[in-house]
Amino acid sequence: MDAHSEEITVEQAAEDFAAEVARWREVRGMSKRALALAMGFDPSYVSHVESGRHKPTEEFARLADEHLNAGKAIWRRWCDYEQARTKSRRQPTTPPAQRRPEQPYATGSALVVEHDAARLQYDGHSYRLTMRRLLRNTGDDPVTRYLIRVSVDRYPGDPEQSNAHYRVHPLTWDELALTATCRGEAMRWQAKHDRDAFKEVWLLFDNEHGRFPLYPGESVWIEYAYTVGDDKWGNWFQRAVRLPTEQLEVQLAFPAALDPVVWGTETSMTAEASPLRTPPVRSDDGELRQFTWITTTPALHARYRLEWRFRARPEHNTEQGDFR
Repeated sequence: MDAHSEEITVEQAAEDFAAEVARWREVRGMSKRALALAMGFDPSYVSHVESGRHKPTEEFARLADEHLNAGKAIWRRWCDYEQARTKSRRQPTTPPAQRRPEQPYATGSALVVEHDAARLQYDGHSYRLTMRRLLRNTGDDPVTRYLIRVSVDRYPGDPEQSNAHYRVHPLTWDELALTATCRGEAMRWQAKHDRDAFKEVWLLFDNEHGRFPLYPGESVWIEYAYTVGDDKWGNWFQRAVRLPTEQLEVQLAFPAALDPVVWGTETSMTAEASPLRTPPVRSDDGELRQFTWITTTPALHARYRLEWRFRARPEHNTEQGDFR
């Protein structure tokens, strides 16, 4: 059980549980509906748990951990929640605050991604991901923040080993060195969830000099970048389509001396993983070997996973990870 569980509130423990379920579900490439059906619940039940509409239960925690092969990570979050709930019952009660369900964006907003371009470059020691997105607000209200995720899983075939690894070597904000810009302005950011191997971050359309919200009808490029060492990352890169997207592009750049090869799979709400419909295109640029893959109008909730192997360094073949 995590040391922080003695200090967190019941509400925070419930949010932590929901975030852990979402993290492992996405790492495993399962939709909310597919996980609910596999566990024997109503198709919408996982969605209700992740959104906070339903509180965690012991049965749900046990089944989710089992079906997502989470190595007791979800179960530990359930134990944290139970401890926080037990502690709260021993304390004098106060009138509960009215808690408004959190929405990712303003109620009247509707974001569309016109172009999504990711470049992941490996220098032999660490990965640097640069994301560029052209966002369009098709709704009625200004958008003032944008949610991003970083999730890693070094040993996906052995979740207990992976969880143990990150408890000793957690992903830190200092090493991520997250930066974000919009319209040439630096964007502030706020952590929503901060876990050993999972981060959720709000990129804010403001900084110390002022605010620059995305108004209805406007389009704007945002760019953010962060770094993860290959001791915590590895040989796969997964993209999840969470917003309507018109074009999705991924570029991988590796030292040519490592003799990399790349392949990929796609998973949708209605189909199991299958090979990408088009192959990544290879190009050599001096000492870099690059692989580019592009698709248009990808299905909402689809997941695209690129994997690679360094034939000149076989000892790195089993390291894996996930960027968003």
